[in-house]
Amino acid sequence: QVQLVESGGGSVQAGGSLRLSCAASGYTYRTYCMGWFRQAPGKEREGVASITRAGTDKYADSVKGRFTISKDNNYNLSLQMDDLTPEDTGVYYCAATTNWYIASLGASHYTAWGRGTLVTVSS
Repeated sequence: QVQLVESGGGSVQAGGSLRLSCAASGYTYRTYCMGWFRQAPGKEREGVASITRAGTDKYADSVKGRFTISKDNNYNLSLQMDDLTPEDTGVYYCAATTNWYIASLGASHYTAWGRGTLVTVSS
């Protein structure tokens, strides 16, 4: 099992930046892909960014050029979020999978989830 704990959420004004972190523990050596998802009030969870063990990344069109996903050798994950808009508001979740080898924004591909951290962007 892989355990994930997010941190770094908070409130920011539009145009500002936040950096989210995700600390991974457990059987991280079996992790092939990690990702960030978010869920806005009243909406479904959506994939934001993903990165494979080899470093290949993938982004949702809505965040391309503004968000950057990265990981270290210990599978700790980060999400640098710049030029935030109110539409970026939501609970952000870190996820990992031992079953999927390609960067994916599909929630069904992930086998471990953190509890989430809230990001609020005001206009």
